[in-house]
This record gives sequence, structure tokens and C-alpha cells, in this order.
Amino acid sequence: MTTNHLALSGRVLRSRAFDSPAGIHHTVLQLEHKSLRVEADMQRHVYCVIQVILSGPRFDSVTEKLKAGVDIQVSGFIALQQNRNGQSRLVLHAENVELKN
Repeated sequence: MTTNHLALSGRVLRSRAFDSPAGIHHTVLQLEHKSLRVEADMQRHVYCVIQVILSGPRFDSVTEKLKAGVDIQVSGFIALQQNRNGQSRLVLHAENVELKN
């Protein structure tokens, strides 16, 4: 069995929604993460921006609240996504999203 699970908190930078040709509703977020971690007994500032994809009706109740500036915690699995230019990047496919106050 292989493991593929990522949990990350951060702030939504932007979001957009669309329906796929198959009729599945998707919301795509840019999530900005900032934290302070300890690595090799030293404090390290961590920063990343990752694309998060929410697919299907299970997220309908939360997607309209996911605007720029909203803090969330998201968990799911990561996958490689290739754009039209052939460039690849890791994206997080959400399985759970929680709004943070």
C-alpha cells in the first residue's frame, strides 16, 4: 500500500469555479502557506503556494465562502498536473476543507 496524504493550512489568494465537460463542478484555489518549523535544531521559515482543487458536490456548501483572504485547512492527496504548455506542477486534490477563524 502506498501513502499519499497532505494536510496544509493557509490563506486563499484567489479562487475560481468552473464545470468540466462531464458536468462536474470544480473550484480551484491558490493557497498560500507560511509557517515556522524546526529542522536540524534550527528554526526555518517555510513559505509555499500550491494549487488546490475541490471537485464535486460535496464541497458545494463551502465553495462560495472560499474567497481571497480566507484562512483554511485542507487535506487530500497530491498529483502531478500538466498544463497546455507541457509544464508540470504538484497540485493538492482536496478531500476535506475547514474554514479557520
